[in-house]
Amino acid sequence: MQSLAEELRGIVQSALPLLNQLENSAISERPHPQKWAKKEILGHLIDSACNNQQKFVRMMQKPELDFPGYGQDEWVDLQNWTQANWEQMLELWQSYNMHLAHLIETIPEQYHHHTITIEGAGPFSLKFVMEDYVEHLKHHLNQILPEAGFSSAFKNVYGA
Repeated sequence: MQSLAEELRGIVQSALPLLNQLENSAISERPHPQKWAKKEILGHLIDSACNNQQKFVRMMQKPELDFPGYGQDEWVDLQNWTQANWEQMLELWQSYNMHLAHLIETIPEQYHHHTITIEGAGPFSLKFVMEDYVEHLKHHLNQILPEAGFSSAFKNVYGA
């Protein structure tokens, strides 16, 4: 999974300077009442990193895992991401993803076949969950930075 870890690091390194350039007025307002603001999307990506770290580690602990989903809209609303400090959000997002890259590259292959079921969806292998995490990240970065053109094959199969 070395190449996936390197891809994740490369995505973060490419996106971070572009995210740093965004104006507060451009990131805090929702484009539509039912759509997240760019800050909320980044907050969701932080939530996703947190949830996926749990999946990765817990899947190494058990060959078959049943895992709760999370209400992503509720998580975004409850954390009030639009009021959070953008620079601190970027630091947290970067740090969390650097840790996930480290984790991805150091998970022994013997665990790649371990499976997870999430709210009745699945089972999904750890290898799939790690790959899907990176695709999910690119999908949402394309919403924040459409000009960056991160190539994504993400399909929401378990309510990421």
